[in-house]
Amino acid sequence: MPGSASDDVRDLAGFGYKQELDRSLGSFSSFAAGFSYISILTGVFQMFYLGYASGGPAFFWTWPMVFLGQFLVALCFAEVASAYPLSGGVYQWSKKVGTPLGGWLTGWIYLACSILSLAAVALALQNTMPQISAWFQVVGDGSNPVDQAKNAVLLGCTLIALTTIINAVGVRLMAVVNNVGVCAELAGVILLIVLLGLNATRGPAILLETQGRGEGQPGGYFAAFLAAAVMASYVLYGFDTAGTLAEETSDPRRRAPRAILRALAAAGIAGGLLILVGLLAMPNPADPAMGQVSGGLPMVVKSVLGPKVGTVFLIEVVFAVAVCALAVHAGTVRLIFAMARDNSLPFAESLARVTGETRTPIAPAIVTGLLASAILLVNVNAPRIIERLCSVALVWANLAYLMVTLPMLLGRLRDRRRRVEDDAGLEDEADEAGPIPTRERFSLGRWGLPVNAAASAWGLFVIVNMGWPRPEIYGDDPVGRYTALLATLALTAVGATYYLAVGRLRAGVLPEHAAHVEAPSVGLGFDDPSMIDLLAPGESS
Repeated sequence: MPGSASDDVRDLAGFGYKQELDRSLGSFSSFAAGFSYISILTGVFQMFYLGYASGGPAFFWTWPMVFLGQFLVALCFAEVASAYPLSGGVYQWSKKVGTPLGGWLTGWIYLACSILSLAAVALALQNTMPQISAWFQVVGDGSNPVDQAKNAVLLGCTLIALTTIINAVGVRLMAVVNNVGVCAELAGVILLIVLLGLNATRGPAILLETQGRGEGQPGGYFAAFLAAAVMASYVLYGFDTAGTLAEETSDPRRRAPRAILRALAAAGIAGGLLILVGLLAMPNPADPAMGQVSGGLPMVVKSVLGPKVGTVFLIEVVFAVAVCALAVHAGTVRLIFAMARDNSLPFAESLARVTGETRTPIAPAIVTGLLASAILLVNVNAPRIIERLCSVALVWANLAYLMVTLPMLLGRLRDRRRRVEDDAGLEDEADEAGPIPTRERFSLGRWGLPVNAAASAWGLFVIVNMGWPRPEIYGDDPVGRYTALLATLALTAVGATYYLAVGRLRAGVLPEHAAHVEAPSVGLGFDDPSMIDLLAPGESS
C-alpha cells in the first residue's frame, strides 16, 4: 500500500540510498520537529527586547511581515520536500534542483548556520534562568555585560552537552522528549496568551507607538523598523526541519510538506498573539528595561502575573529552550549524515556510520556539540554575543534557503520558455520522456511561478537586511559592524575552494550506504501538464 514502510524503503532506493535510519516518526513528530526548532517561547522571549529597543511597541508589525515572507519560502519547501523526501533537507533539495556545486555550498552554509544556531539557542537560557533565581547567575551579579556573556556561555555549554547525549541515544528518545516539549509549549503559550490578555492595560493604539525611534537618523522609522525585524526573522526559520528528518518519517512525501506548513503557521499565529498581548499588558512602555537583555518579555510576565506564576512560565520557557536546542541539534546531525553519506565531507565514513542498535549517527551528534560549544567558548567575553550570533546565523540560513528557491525559480522559467517554444512548433528533446508517474504529493500548480519568484525576492531582502552593518546589532567597531558580510564571504570562499579542489573528485554515495536494488524515484515532474517540471538539466528520475 502507498505510504507503507516497504514503499518508503523502495522510494528511498530510487534515489540510490538504502534505508538505515529508524523510520519511526509519524505526523505529529514530524510537525513537532519543525515547531520546536522555531520555538516561539525560545525566540520571542530571547529576542523581544531587541525588537522593542529598535522599533518601540510598533515593532509588532515586523512579525506579520516576516511571517508572510517566510510562508512563501515554506510553500516552495513543501513542494520540493514532497518531491525529494531525503535526509539533509536543503542540501538535497538544492542539489536536485540546481547543480552539484550549488548543493554542496548550500549544505556547507546551512551546516555552519545550524551549528551557530545551536550556540545561539543555548544562550537563550541567560534571558530566563537568572530571572527565575539569582542562583543561576553563577558569574558575578549580572550587572556587568561581560559577566552576563560569561554566564550565558556556561549555561549554554551545559545545555549543549545534554542535547548531545539525547541525540546520540537515538531518534526515538529525541522524538519522545520533543513531542512532550511541543505539547507543553503549545499549552503554555495558549495559557500565557489568555492570562496576559486578561491583564491588558491599554488598547491596540500602543501598536502604532514608535517612541521616537529613528528620529533624526537616515531612513527615519523605516530604518528602525527594518532593524526591529531581526527579532521576527530570528524566530521564524527552521521550519524545514520536518523535511530534514524525512528518512525517519513514514510516508514523508505526504507528511513532510504538511508538517513544514503547519509548524510555521502554528508558530506564526501563536507568536503574533503572544507579542500582541505582551505589549498590551506591559506595565510601563517607557521603562528602559523593556529594551534590555535582562528585561523584555520575561520581565513583563513576572511583573504582570506576579513572581510565583511568572516564575512557573519562565521555567516552561527554559524547557522550551532545551527542546528547541534538541531539535536544532537533531537537524544538524541529519545534515552532516546526508553530506557524509555522499562523501562530501572530510572523515565521511566515520560521520556517516549508523550504529546498529539505535540506528543513529552518533559521531555527527558529538561533533556538532563540540563545535557549538567551541563557538561559545571563543566568544566568552563578547557582550554582544547573542545579537551577533543570531544575526549571522540568520544571514546564513536565508542564504541557504535562497539557494533552493532560486534554482527552483530558474527551473520554472526555463520550463516556461521551453513550453512557449513547443507551442511555436520548435522541437525540444527534453520533453520526449513525457509525464512522470507520481505518488500523492504537494504541488503549487499554476501558483508555483509567482510564489517561487516572491519567495526568492523575499530571501534576498532578508539576507541584505540581516547583514546590514547596524551598530545596534554588531556594535560600533568599524570592522565588527561587517561581521555578517565578512563571515559569509569567508565561509563561501572556503566551501567553494574545498569542493572545487577536493570535494567534486570524491563526491558519490559511499558503497556501504548505496541501495542494492535500484527503483524508479520521483522528482519534481507533474502528472498534470499544466504544472511545472523543475528537474534540472540532466537530472534523471
